[in-house]
Amino acid sequence: MLNSSLGLLPPATRLYGRVWTGGPQAVLRYYEAHPPDGEPISICAVARLAGGQMKKLPESKPGMAILEFSSAAVYIVNSFR
Repeated sequence: MLNSSLGLLPPATRLYGRVWTGGPQAVLRYYEAHPPDGEPISICAVARLAGGQMKKLPESKPGMAILEFSSAAVYIVNSFR
């Protein structure tokens, strides 16, 4: 959920997508935004922390990711790599 505006998307917009936890970093890709009082919108966005990384903490077990922070920046992108 957005804490602040992201372009035309207001705070409290919910983001939907996928999370991958298989490598040393978590990867979050968002495909759809649901504004609080609007219709769903297709988007292409990623979550990132400083340096563009979402490093998992050593105590993360297989299939899960424990991260240092509970929030991250969201960036709209042209495509996923």
